Amino acid sequence: MNEKSIDSLLHENRVFKPNSAFQKDALIKSKEEYLAQYEASVNSPEEYWANVAKEFHWNKEFTKVLDYNFGKDLSVKWFEDGETNICYNAIDRHLEKMRDKTAFLYVPNEGESVNITYGELHTKVCEFASGLKKLGVKRGDRVAIYMPMIPAAAAAMLACARIGAVHNVVFGGFSASSLKDRIIDSEASVLVTANELLRGPKALDLKGIADEAMTLCENEGHRVNNCIVYERTKKQCPMQEGRDVFWKDVVLKNTDCEPEWVGAEDPLFMLYTSGSTGKPKGVLHTSGGYMVYTA
Repeated sequence: MNEKSIDSLLHENRVFKPNSAFQKDALIKSKEEYLAQYEASVNSPEEYWANVAKEFHWNKEFTKVLDYNFGKDLSVKWFEDGETNICYNAIDRHLEKMRDKTAFLYVPNEGESVNITYGELHTKVCEFASGLKKLGVKRGDRVAIYMPMIPAAAAAMLACARIGAVHNVVFGGFSASSLKDRIIDSEASVLVTANELLRGPKALDLKGIADEAMTLCENEGHRVNNCIVYERTKKQCPMQEGRDVFWKDVVLKNTDCEPEWVGAEDPLFMLYTSGSTGKPKGVLHTSGGYMVYTA
């Protein structure tokens, strides 16, 4: 292959236009429309993001869109006097028209794919949120989630958001030491995990790793009050009396768990860097700004 051929392969300039049906239903229908929105977001950020925010439900309408300081005391606040709940916006506001529509399409490690509707998701989230409240979890409390990639993990995140608790998702492949660091740093009092994690034909003893992490936490003066265990497989796992409880025994048959209306600047979740270049650093996302940004 000569140099001219290589150059051609590396610098192809081709355009793949979407079909007309896709373009008709697209939120942004052309590159020109995208660029126009981008320009608006840069030139008039408060007006632009206020219009996006109005697409959501606010229990208390915001009057101030943005307050920032890029100086020594770095600070950025979005919709700070507004009140909302991201779980309500993700599920409840869609129920009237989309209760029987698919919210999640779950393809498990084994078996057939599963459709979870908005109505079913609402039930799962409310039942687990009610269970968390019965355990004493309240607004502002920290919950670490060390789970496989299963619908229960998403339900746990949404349940925390529903009651105003701050969740901290820890990758299910991390070690006990890595989990311990993230539990202590986030000051989590509750850990949600599973007995096992399946990856292809292999099973990982997730509860065993969680037990080791909680022991390491205690050695450093931090106690996890409750460990909630989802039974991903039929394999039994050790349960410490007074601390550990199975997911099935936590969920309450209560689908009327009202959302906790929180301030837009209230914390929503914490996410940590991998720690591959030093101590993991936690990023705290707040409720209103994150909700609107993801739109």
